[in-house]
Amino acid sequence: MSVLDKFRLTDRVVVVTGASSGLGVAFAQAAAEAGADVVLAARRVDRLQDTAALVERAGRTAHTVATDVAEPEQAQHMIDAAMERFGRVDVLVNNAGIGTAVPATREAPDDFRRVIDINLNGSYWAAQAAAKVMQPGSSIVNISSVLGLTTAGLPQAAYAASKAGVIGLTRDLAQQWGARKGIRVNAIAPGFFKSEMTDTYKPGYLESMQARMVIPRMGDPEELAAAVVWLASDAAGYVTGQTIAVDGGITIT
Repeated sequence: MSVLDKFRLTDRVVVVTGASSGLGVAFAQAAAEAGADVVLAARRVDRLQDTAALVERAGRTAHTVATDVAEPEQAQHMIDAAMERFGRVDVLVNNAGIGTAVPATREAPDDFRRVIDINLNGSYWAAQAAAKVMQPGSSIVNISSVLGLTTAGLPQAAYAASKAGVIGLTRDLAQQWGARKGIRVNAIAPGFFKSEMTDTYKPGYLESMQARMVIPRMGDPEELAAAVVWLASDAAGYVTGQTIAVDGGITIT
């Protein structure tokens, strides 16, 4: 196998949560371009058809599943549907997430709990279901955030707590499932990439954040998707339990 072949996902099955918009679309398209069939999961199932078209345009098969990962039964159904359609799950990309920007003294308990339920608990339920059927050599990639590692001048206690929790979850699952199951578990901590969340930021905020970036620009979703494909592939076969910041250098300033 050549070094470039190690980066391919030929004939593997990749499950991507939160695949109806933003970065989830980029992850699904990249997985297909790397050779994988893709299970697309999201609450907004009507919007998954556009993502499915991108997968099919890359010559691979897409399968859509309506899923709210905050519900353990739905996370299990997602994996069951993948197994029924393809007979295997090789990669899980835990991307589904939401955020709030509410000052900590005013955030409602239900709003805080909903963020934790989707971002942290949902990642756990999906990983738990996937690990039951994954074979040795499989990979889980959790999508955390630089806000799990640092602050960025926003009132995002729930989001930051959930993403810091994803980093801890990643380490523990890597330790539990590495030698026993042969499953690698890693996390990506994205910096600022265009998404539905960044569309809600006040004017001028993203420009102000560029002063903290060693590479002073927003990231391209394809740059983040390439990191996900790497962690999913055999090229990262000796990497587990790690959180890789793809952030233009925010976390080093």
